[in-house]
Amino acid sequence: MSAETLAPPADAVPQAAAEPLPILIAPHPSLRLRARVVGPGDDDTVRSLLPRMFATMYRAPGIGLAGPQIGTGLRIAVVDLVPGDVRHPIALINPQVVAASDELATREEGCLSLPGQYADVTRPAFVRVRYVDETGARREIEAEGLLAACLQHEIDHLDGVLFVDHISALKRNMILRKLAKEQRNKAR
Repeated sequence: MSAETLAPPADAVPQAAAEPLPILIAPHPSLRLRARVVGPGDDDTVRSLLPRMFATMYRAPGIGLAGPQIGTGLRIAVVDLVPGDVRHPIALINPQVVAASDELATREEGCLSLPGQYADVTRPAFVRVRYVDETGARREIEAEGLLAACLQHEIDHLDGVLFVDHISALKRNMILRKLAKEQRNKAR
């Protein structure tokens, strides 16, 4: 099974000179809001946000970033696993999981909105995601492994769900308390 089907070309979203955006840190309330569907009136906003989202993700560095993490309530996300140190940016507008395997996979996840925090998360091992790319074309991508986890993680963000919501309450509270302490110490 291939990792990707019909992914946009690597140079589809220009990155040059894009100004990075600040990333919201949990427990910012915007991270818990369900993002709204991108409509025709949002074209200019999305067109200007995508390069900045990629610049933000690469600078962090990270492999995925969703609209709510930068304070926009739109259903947009960007992903790039940078396989073989070659950028392969994927812009996802209104993404949705249309198929998922019964087989599960557990892997360690982290999040740009929970810096320095990691936990093992169990998710479907394979997913098919339908989305609109930055050119307006409808696309589907099939993924397994890290890409499947990343896509699910970013789509969760669009629904106000953080990776810590997939672990026990005890572990979640430990992570959130540790993050809050680190953020307080950083602010001093």
